[in-house]
Formats: sequence, structure tokens, C-alpha cells
Amino acid sequence: MAGGAALGGRSRVFAAGRGYATIKAVKLIILLLAGCAAFPAQPGENAPNPAEIIRRSVDRDRRNFELLKNYTYTETEEDRDYDKSGHLKKTESETYEIFNLGGRTYAKVVARNGKPLSETEARKEQDKMDREIRKREGETPQEKAKLEKEREKQREFVKELPDAFTFRLAGEETVSGKPAWVISAEPKPEYHAKDALAKAVTKMRGKVWIDKSEYQWVKVEAEAIGTVSFALGLLRIGPGSILQFEQTRVNDEVWLPASGKFKVDGRLALLKALHSEVELHFRDYKKFQAQSTFSAETGTQ
Repeated sequence: MAGGAALGGRSRVFAAGRGYATIKAVKLIILLLAGCAAFPAQPGENAPNPAEIIRRSVDRDRRNFELLKNYTYTETEEDRDYDKSGHLKKTESETYEIFNLGGRTYAKVVARNGKPLSETEARKEQDKMDREIRKREGETPQEKAKLEKEREKQREFVKELPDAFTFRLAGEETVSGKPAWVISAEPKPEYHAKDALAKAVTKMRGKVWIDKSEYQWVKVEAEAIGTVSFALGLLRIGPGSILQFEQTRVNDEVWLPASGKFKVDGRLALLKALHSEVELHFRDYKKFQAQSTFSAETGTQ
């Protein structure tokens, strides 16, 4: 279930934003759900306390988020559209180089459908990035503070979640050759959420796999169990839509996104039916110094 609006992916599938924003939003939701496990179902006498597991994993993921600012990487998003009978109609993909500009993520398109951009397209993307660099460099402290306030406001729904979900230690499994705890989040059917994002999230159930040796979350699965509405109802995701997401260890210091997959059945703007899959792959993580700057002329460090 963890900027842009939650589950707000690219226009071909989710109407606005990009795949990296989708992952970021989905990851945020999962972490906030997990971080609210202050009142989980009580574990058995010999079982570890899921609240403590979650608390430690969330602390570590905050560090991952900070370290991610020191990395550039590549993300490939493949979108597959199906007809109502489940037959594949169309497959499209885009590849991005992801940068941190002015403390916020920026995605620059470098390939489409497995082929590098033409010289003309590449120039347009570079021009677009140069404009964004100049825009962010020109932001006033007040504007930056407003953006930060808006980000914090997106977290307000978390206050409702301890009352909205039941959290349980579901067992232990091996992920990537290492043992991990499995913690589930199940919405309480009798709970009526007040915040709009809380209303959406409480129509999902999920599981988080947390590495036992490092208390890092390594895998997420979530499923919509009701109709989930976003963007003032313009996007509706139907029951059975699923999400999968995994992380990997990078440079022996940080856990970062490795892959994500979304299967969505829903409606766009109440008119167009959506039967889509989105698959995301993250690679080529490269570290740079946080104080590095980008030239508005070249887009290089």
C-alpha cells in the first residue's frame, strides 16, 4: 500500500505523475501503516513484539530515505494494457535517469520502448530539466517551507491508522536467502476514517517482510479489498488490484528500491475502464556528494 498522490502513476495508467512517484507514494503509505503498529495484536509468549520490529524498521528506513538523496539511478517502467477479456492490447515502456534537484526528485526520460531517445527528443528532455533546475534554484525560503508543509500534511492521515488496522506477526519466511519477519495489516471493518487518504488506505490489506538481521523492510504486498478512490474520484481502483514491491542492499550501506509491480482494475474519470499492469525496475545506483550542484546548461554534476 508508500511525491504525487498515492497510487498516482503515469498518464497511460494512473492519469498523472510518473512511476517513480508511484513507488514513492506507495512506499510512504506502507511505511506509515507499519509505523502505526503501536497497538498490535499481542504476540505469543515466545514471539517477538511486532510493534518493536516495526519501530526499528521505520527508523532504519528514514535513514534510507536520507541516503537516497546521495544517489542517482535508473528506473524503467513498462505499462501493459489489457482488454476486458484479459488479452494484451498494448505494451509501452520508458526509462528515466533519476536525480535529486534542490532536495526533490526529478526524472529525466532517456529511452522509450527500449530505444534511446532521438537527438531532438533528448534535447527537449534536457531543456525541460534545465528549466526545472532554474525554477528550483529560484525558489524562495518561503516557497520551500510551503512545499515542506504540504509534504507533512500528507502524513496527517497516519494519526487514524492505529484505530483503523489490526497488526499481527504473521510468521517468518526467507527472502533473498535471508530470514524475515512477516507482519500483516488488516483494516477494521467497523472503522470509519475521517481523512480522505485514510479512507483510501483502509480499503487495502497488506504484508511487510522485515529482514531479521538488519530490521530493514525488504518486501511489500498489498491488495485492494474495496473500491479505492483517488484524485477526487477521477481514479477508482477496484477490489483485487494488487501491488508488490521489493528493496535491495546498495553499497553495503543502504536499502533502496529494486522492483515494483502493480496490477490494476478500475476506472479513469468514471468513463474509461483500466485493466493494466505496471512493472518497475531500479538499477545503476551511483553515489554522488549531497552538496553536488547541477548546471542549468549541461544538467551534469
